[in-house]
Amino acid sequence: MKKVIDIARKVTNHPIPAQVVERRAGDPAVLIASSEKATKELGWSPKFNSIETILETAWNWHKNHLKGYED
Repeated sequence: MKKVIDIARKVTNHPIPAQVVERRAGDPAVLIASSEKATKELGWSPKFNSIETILETAWNWHKNHLKGYED
């Protein structure tokens, strides 16, 4: 998660507050993100593969659509 937050800070050029705290009851011990199953079963593939590119495109969209989909 730290890597994603660090990249988001870089992409947005904004400080993003974050705290590392103990896992809460019910939180999973490990989280894994993969599009492999969607690719195998649905033939889907992501348009962007790097988290930096994903965050950059999301940030650019957000900056140009301040009211979300209403714009």
